[in-house]
Amino acid sequence: MSGKSNEFDPKPILASLPLLPGVYRYYDAKGEVLYVGKANQLKKRVTSYFQKTNVSPRIRLMVTHIARIETTVTRSEAEALLLENNLIKSLRPRYNILFRDDKSYPYIVLTGDKFPRLTYYRGTPNRQHQYFGPYPNAYAAKESIQLLQKIFRIRTCENSVFNNRARPCLLHQINRCTAPCVKLISEDAYQSDIRNAVLLLQGRHLEVEQTLRVAMEQAAESQQYEQAAALRDQLRALHTVQQKQFVESTGGATDADIIALAQSEKLLTGHPQDGLVCVNLVMVRGGRHLGDRSFFPDHAEGLSADEIVQAFIAQHYLDRSVPPLLVLGVTCGDEALAQLLSEQAGHAVKISQAAGGERKQWLEMAQRNALLALEQRKMQHGGQKLRLDKLRELLDMPDLQRIECFDISHTMGEAAQASCVVYENLDMRTSQYRRYNITGITPGDDYAAMRQALTRRYQKLAEDGQKAEAARPDLVLIDGGLGQLHVAMEVMHELGLNDLALVGVAKGEERKAGLEQLIFPDGTARQLRDDDPALHLIQQIRDEAHRFAITGHRAKRGKARTASSLEEISGVGDKRRRSLLTHFGGLREVKQASVEQLCQVEGISKSLAEKIYQQLH
Repeated sequence: MSGKSNEFDPKPILASLPLLPGVYRYYDAKGEVLYVGKANQLKKRVTSYFQKTNVSPRIRLMVTHIARIETTVTRSEAEALLLENNLIKSLRPRYNILFRDDKSYPYIVLTGDKFPRLTYYRGTPNRQHQYFGPYPNAYAAKESIQLLQKIFRIRTCENSVFNNRARPCLLHQINRCTAPCVKLISEDAYQSDIRNAVLLLQGRHLEVEQTLRVAMEQAAESQQYEQAAALRDQLRALHTVQQKQFVESTGGATDADIIALAQSEKLLTGHPQDGLVCVNLVMVRGGRHLGDRSFFPDHAEGLSADEIVQAFIAQHYLDRSVPPLLVLGVTCGDEALAQLLSEQAGHAVKISQAAGGERKQWLEMAQRNALLALEQRKMQHGGQKLRLDKLRELLDMPDLQRIECFDISHTMGEAAQASCVVYENLDMRTSQYRRYNITGITPGDDYAAMRQALTRRYQKLAEDGQKAEAARPDLVLIDGGLGQLHVAMEVMHELGLNDLALVGVAKGEERKAGLEQLIFPDGTARQLRDDDPALHLIQQIRDEAHRFAITGHRAKRGKARTASSLEEISGVGDKRRRSLLTHFGGLREVKQASVEQLCQVEGISKSLAEKIYQQLH
């Protein structure tokens, strides 16, 4: 079954395949990867794709585009699974189910300082500190930090601030910090709060409550009424926390992830990637419900619930920490997957279906979350589909899918940056956003900046031709008027990309939203009604390009100003500049420092401190 779109004959390759575990890759005539899969026996698995019966429409369509097959033999099925998912993440094949989850998970950290700091963290854990989590989202982690502040009043300030405080800060005044920076609490008392916070983060509520209650009673008996009152307030705050944790494990400090699935049979647009599927992940750590996160995979149409959940587990956990228990609502009997997760985690990982009790309650909650998230997604996609359809109608582009938008941001020519954002398949594709540092132009020349950004973005597209077809936009929006649009037209003409559709988006009178004009290459302009869905989509994409450009520009400008303001001071070289910024934590803190405080930095004499102070004020 080779299909009519190519003359590929798979028989010679199929005959040579071994009955060994491995990974197979299908390519089309352009060299693009169509699909990556694993197999316990390569010959049987690859041959099954070319059978005339029992082939789904999705697979039948894919097979008609296969022009080349490559295979890699592995030592085991577990090794094949690992290679398969590494290739899926790096190659992002068109027909593989893909879970877009590039963000790292947040943690709560207690630093290893003498007076530990409570903080929020993303990234790779450092052995010097204590980490709790991961949390499913930033809100869950930050809410837990706020609750811990209410109960134990642990400091959250940077060391540069903590080491230079002369009086308590506002957090102490509102009862969110015990002010260890100015010795208003002893080291032993502070460490006692840290121990209780750790117990609470580990889910050991009863131990914390018992410790606080005993301490309160002892303080009352010894007539230390202020201390007893403070402990009483901690107990009350602890009860508030317990009420918020509406899912509580009865089996001790359980660590588990609960995975539920919701599917929509109806396709919203008829596009092969528009079947809606939601996988909801609920995290329970130390017996406490930390929150949940929903995932919406691409290319999930035609797959069973078991296949989707198995793909999620493989892609989600193979480069992340794994709890000892995964509770599923579907059957997932892949022993190789459980074996690989256990080897990676360094402890046994059990993949279990919820049978009853608290696991069943967890799963029911996750399934409700998945259904709710799916309904919300359908409503969002319905609105996005209406906007896209109206824009297609306006531009007479019925196949419009991918839109790229460019914006330039600078301050009086300083730290110019260009942004390129991408809208595709009814959503903004943040992983494909790009920023371009603009150099070698006259400061403030927006035309030259736009020319440089467009050239850098589309030169590779022009050179690669068909190989870059997947990243080829159907429409390019230029934030600006006729002048910027003419620059874009010149760039496309020079690169031989005259067939790319271009539209300028000019701000209206007084730069008010709803008064934008669309500028077309023939010089005509059109102003849409402020309630036109097509205008709303253009505004959404344009505003995102502006936001992305200005955040990058501000970061670049701030970095440049931090370096230059200290570099301009004679006697302050690289080493002393780094010492100042490290000691105080940033340029703002350096500016706020007195001459006496500046003298405390290694290498800064009193005369130099006076010079620095005068230069910065």
